[in-house]
Amino acid sequence: MNASGAGSSTGIRLHAPAPGWAIKADVVVVGSGVAGLTVALRCAAAGAKVTVVTKAHLDDGSTRWAQGGIAAALGDGDTPEQHLDDTLVAGAGLCDEEAVRTLVSEGPDAVRRLMATGARFDTDPASGEILLTREGGHHRHRIVHAGGDATGAEVSRALIGAVRAAGIELIENALVLDLLDDAQGRTAGVTLHVMGQGRRDGVGAVHSRAVVLATGGMGQVFSATTNPAVSTGDGVALALRAGAEVSDVEFVQFHPTVLWLGPDAEGQQPLVSEAVRGEGAYLVDAEGVRFMVGQHELAELAPRDIVAKAITRRMQETGAQHMYLDGRHFGPRMWAERFPTILAACRAHGIDPVTGLIPVAPAAHYASGGVRTDLHGRTTVPGLYACGEVACTGVHGANRLASNSLLEGLVFAERIAADVLADRSEPPAEPVVPAPGGAPLLASEARFEVQRIMTAGAGVLRSAESLTVAAGALERLHTAAVEAYDREGKTAEPCVETWESTNLSLVARVLVAAARRREETRGCHWREDRPDRDDRDWRRHLVVRLTPHRTLDVRTTQGPDLPPVRGARAAAVVGDDGAGSARG
Repeated sequence: MNASGAGSSTGIRLHAPAPGWAIKADVVVVGSGVAGLTVALRCAAAGAKVTVVTKAHLDDGSTRWAQGGIAAALGDGDTPEQHLDDTLVAGAGLCDEEAVRTLVSEGPDAVRRLMATGARFDTDPASGEILLTREGGHHRHRIVHAGGDATGAEVSRALIGAVRAAGIELIENALVLDLLDDAQGRTAGVTLHVMGQGRRDGVGAVHSRAVVLATGGMGQVFSATTNPAVSTGDGVALALRAGAEVSDVEFVQFHPTVLWLGPDAEGQQPLVSEAVRGEGAYLVDAEGVRFMVGQHELAELAPRDIVAKAITRRMQETGAQHMYLDGRHFGPRMWAERFPTILAACRAHGIDPVTGLIPVAPAAHYASGGVRTDLHGRTTVPGLYACGEVACTGVHGANRLASNSLLEGLVFAERIAADVLADRSEPPAEPVVPAPGGAPLLASEARFEVQRIMTAGAGVLRSAESLTVAAGALERLHTAAVEAYDREGKTAEPCVETWESTNLSLVARVLVAAARRREETRGCHWREDRPDRDDRDWRRHLVVRLTPHRTLDVRTTQGPDLPPVRGARAAAVVGDDGAGSARG
């Protein structure tokens, strides 16, 4: 498994009671989306004892909300090399090419194995061949889909069914708090809080020699997002407290076409899949002008960052709060058969896309960065793995290519399982059980303050000024909690809401620190004061870690490839003074 990496525990953990119960497993998987359940199934099939921990119910994560599909070179005339080229272009010069090549070459077989697990994708009624569509940034029809626009729901259904059939131990309604380690600093499990359900409740622990984070994204750090309410950055925050490195967190993808519900709408917003544009819908302003024509060779099917920027620019130019998506020419049958989920969502909000225009605007959608891993999902903390949206494998670079997310979850989940299974010779060491207490917590209402700060200062449009204001406001929230605890021993009451607020605060601070440091516009990171891409100085990654003093150490890599995470293959990372330091 992992050799010793750069990460070491910060000694920081969430304020929580001591674990009141404990169970043992070979591997604990945190999260129940495509990434987590694929890891669990592969490990269990080889005889490993697996425990899956999920924050709500098994199907409440982001996977089931995925509409578009899974990208893979499965069609006639398509090749992994063409898929690689499209991914590299979308990633705006920051993809790790080896990681992308792994994704596109192993992707087709991973999709076939998903089908063997029970996932049923849409097929041509006459030929029985899998139907493929296009989305933004793709030059080929290579997106498999299910239920028209309900791919994620079908993938989730198939994997959950397989997990239940395999008898894998499940702990639902559980928020994972912090990583446990042994006396040598190696991963030894997790602490978690079960929300009064089933045979266990309160704070407990799962002891294991491998922990796989598959917790999804951090979209709830913004006021408007396509992410479900559970996406509060818990995995990234846990990894930072454990001493792991994160990378590329400044690259938050704002999906260009999210159903606009009004200026005061907050929380999860309905997504209008890119596949709608892939089938021929187009973007217009209030005057009916197709403003994407001439902006990019693919017009409405340009990569997401380009479309989101174009929509935002047009909104600024016209003083509008949204643009429109026009799919009236599809007709009622195509809407009902190809996009039933989107049709229902629109009509639920009083909009009929068959006869009228769909109001759309960008909203936070996907974190291209996350916990830094190698090609086997290993983080810089021995025994800790990360997979799916919580991870930064280097595949997405500065902007994720449409429908590469589910594929990344499949491919790297299988690689993690292989790595976990390759080394089970030694029994897990006993964890060092934490004493009660821990770092101070933010009040539950701080969640909304963090969202307000981030939306105003670190949204689609950013600048040195807006990011400085955001950084100051976030730091005041953090400092007030720390000082109250250090001075008076006071902290918010430990509970799910305060733990989530504290996690959101940490990931927001990291995101803003990275966005301030990257003084250029690249991919989905758009700096108004630095409008140009700067390959000479910024074709490199930012790597962030949390220090034991609760400060953030932000460093840059030497180039677009992510450094290895294993100590034996350590690479240099350039610090602020330009000097290289060994990084595992």
